Amino acid sequence: MVKTSAGLLPYRRLSDGGFEVLLGHMGGPFWARKDAGSWTVLKGELELGETPHAAALREAGEELGLELPPPSAPDIELGEVRQRAGKLVLAWAREWPQPGPDLAQARSNTVEIEWPPRSGRRIEIPEIDRVAWFVPDEARRVVVSAQAAFVDRLVEALAG
Repeated sequence: MVKTSAGLLPYRRLSDGGFEVLLGHMGGPFWARKDAGSWTVLKGELELGETPHAAALREAGEELGLELPPPSAPDIELGEVRQRAGKLVLAWAREWPQPGPDLAQARSNTVEIEWPPRSGRRIEIPEIDRVAWFVPDEARRVVVSAQAAFVDRLVEALAG
């Protein structure tokens, strides 16, 4: 069975007419020194009976540890992508009004992993160790490769 995740790509408009997206850097020792390909849409797996959009909002809130802004318009559906390992990811975008959240207050939920792999030792890590705003070109460079399509789709949606 294919694992399915749903996520939210918050964005904020800039005074020059452009915009930035909010991405999370994956937590834990494997990702600690990586940049390109180690940032992600705020996402997670659906719970039993949960709609993908509800899961996207729940997961974004959990991974930010902050309250999401209420929607000023319907969230933008960004479709789905299949990541290299086979996971299906569905995403939506929501505008975050200026000035946006205080990122210093962001605190992700934690997960337990085995580290080092096959060691039998378990450690607790934040799912997301930091968050940052990126203009689309920079977001495409740092985000998990398949998820760059979400940035492209948001660019198209906001241009149209």
